[in-house]
Amino acid sequence: MAKTVLITGASSGIGAGMAREFAQKGYNLAICARRIERLETLKQELESQYGVKVIAKTLDVTNYEQVFEVFRAFKNDFGTLDRVIVNAGVGEGRRIGKGNFEINRSTVETNFISALAQCEAAVEIFRAQNSGHLVVISSMSAMRGMPKHLTAYGASKAGVAALAEGIRAELIDTPIKVTTIFPGYIRTEINEGAKKLPFEVDEKTGSRLLAAEIDKEPVKAYVPKWPWLPLGLAMKVLPLRIVNKLG
Repeated sequence: MAKTVLITGASSGIGAGMAREFAQKGYNLAICARRIERLETLKQELESQYGVKVIAKTLDVTNYEQVFEVFRAFKNDFGTLDRVIVNAGVGEGRRIGKGNFEINRSTVETNFISALAQCEAAVEIFRAQNSGHLVVISSMSAMRGMPKHLTAYGASKAGVAALAEGIRAELIDTPIKVTTIFPGYIRTEINEGAKKLPFEVDEKTGSRLLAAEIDKEPVKAYVPKWPWLPLGLAMKVLPLRIVNKLG
């Protein structure tokens, strides 16, 4: 029987990209995001192209009750959920102390508290099934404190990485797997107006590499592996002035 993958934030960017990759691999898909029209278009594309079962639901991950409702509804629709990818997030940060607290608060809330809600909802289902694979999308900006627009964003992504590791520690003696993914710069809708970023890859390449890595169910992965695996190790020990240049 085909396995089922639930992806949040699946209406665009790497969420939609990963949905295409997993559909191509024969997975059934539970896709959710705020923009239902986009999800419906994606659903039609994937069902007609790959013959997999796709169910789309509206989800605003900052509506915490809705997170639990939608995850449980997907579980009922498919019978089991084999993998949940906590992907929904925003990259809206601003420099600290410049009068943009509300934007930074919203960034941290969406990227961290909403991720906590998604993890809670997923693990509740996995515990009942005694199986499942939780995947949390962090960021290379989680390696160290970052300057400018990345300060609050990077802190929120460091938070989800620590959260995922804590859940892994909690579930270490169970059949439930937990993976933390640290993507480098992937050019998507979220950053299409930004200047060219160091070592960036396009959305299709990034999504393909993400899906391939996730399928291996690693404890953690840097994507693309080159140059981000060595860079990730270096970022932890280099002087902050040098790390700053990656921001």
